[in-house]
Amino acid sequence: MTQSARYFAPFGPRGSQPVDADLATRLLAIALSRGGDYADLFFEYRAGGGLTFEEGITRSASRGVSLGLGVRVRQGDATGYAHVEDLEWESMRRAAETAARIASSGATPPPVRIEPLLLPERYLLDAPSIDLSGLEKRSLLERASKAAHAADARIVKVSVTFAEEVREILVVTSDGRMAHDVQPLLRFGVSAVAEHAGRRESGRSGGGGRKTLGYFDDKTPEWHGREAARQAIVLLDARPAPAGQMPVVLAPGDSGILLHEAVGHGLEADFNRKGTSNYTGRVGQVVASELCTVVDDPTLLQSRGSINVDDEGIEPTRSVLIENGILAGYMQDRLSAGHFKVNPTGNGRRESFAAAPMPRMTNTVLLAGPHDPEEIVRSVERGIYARSFGGGQVDISNGDFVFSLTESYLIENGKLTAPLKNVNLIGNGPETLREVSMLGKDVALSDGIWTCGKDGQSVPVGVGCPTLKIGRITVGGTEISR
Repeated sequence: MTQSARYFAPFGPRGSQPVDADLATRLLAIALSRGGDYADLFFEYRAGGGLTFEEGITRSASRGVSLGLGVRVRQGDATGYAHVEDLEWESMRRAAETAARIASSGATPPPVRIEPLLLPERYLLDAPSIDLSGLEKRSLLERASKAAHAADARIVKVSVTFAEEVREILVVTSDGRMAHDVQPLLRFGVSAVAEHAGRRESGRSGGGGRKTLGYFDDKTPEWHGREAARQAIVLLDARPAPAGQMPVVLAPGDSGILLHEAVGHGLEADFNRKGTSNYTGRVGQVVASELCTVVDDPTLLQSRGSINVDDEGIEPTRSVLIENGILAGYMQDRLSAGHFKVNPTGNGRRESFAAAPMPRMTNTVLLAGPHDPEEIVRSVERGIYARSFGGGQVDISNGDFVFSLTESYLIENGKLTAPLKNVNLIGNGPETLREVSMLGKDVALSDGIWTCGKDGQSVPVGVGCPTLKIGRITVGGTEISR
């Protein structure tokens, strides 16, 4: 990583006192001075930017930085949290004193000796995009726009966006951990609008991850431009969707967002600690088809949801959540792990230094099964093929969901036929997983586009799945199914 992307290296902010083990020990002692059980410090420096290109011109360009410290103190299940937007000693000291007020049982010995952690390198980059010329990035947007317009004369409008950041964190804990990580991220997106005979439809394509501009060696800006145009043109001929219960085949990759929302959130440990998840108390029980094994995997190289360390200083590892249909466990942060008397899984994540961590997904994936993808489609006499998803709503307490599809097709006699519009999938997460009757060999990951929201905090995530057949699910459309 280049020097411009390192703020704390070597654990010292530029132009200020070093953020080292000595300073951290002093702050932790203050944070624990009223009797807290545990405390941690979360230092963060973030530099980001973005470009929007539309109809031949750069519509917007942005650049910004943020810097701060979050101090957390726990006593039992109670948490005190304070943050500050600078790293001057007096500001940091006040934040530590404020967080300490959650505890009131008297003085506590200072934290144990702090030792730096040696972390894996899941996204070590030579040249993060944020260090490169804005003109170089603008040319990517222009190339995508030209390709989308050239794909078809019916494309009347194209918008292209590029967002990037480098997030540097330093986590120091009262149980002796010091973890430093630099997390790059980029996201590229193209939106194309097609118009014909008074009808307008839009298509989208995008991708990215914890990668350099080398991402575009495999998926060029032209590819994304043509893909957005293709989807928009397809939808010009889309017909009203059928309605009723029927089989649905999900395409590999981005269809994992249904798994993420309908199942994944219910497996985050805080909901189960509070008893508000439909999976509470069900570890060891059958919750899905025996074909289904679901993992949360932060170790995937350069994936959008991958992390070397979580925001509590824990190195995350691959967690098996559902194994052959049986609930195996939850995604744990420190607080919930203490409640369940298990080890943290490294899923403690936060949006920024201004927010306390909580259990969050990283890359949530339904693993491959035994079936050929074409065989799965051929097995459906009449149903829906879901290629890409839009928004959705999920009730964590019972797993009920509604998802809209942005691109889908009717399956008739084992073949994809007409494109469809206004398709919604309505169901229940656990019931839907129990209805998985065929699972493909072609597991794929999303291409770096998803951001997950929870309790007002957003974090980047990845999803993935193979082609899969849901034997029966309610399809919301405008025509009654035969």
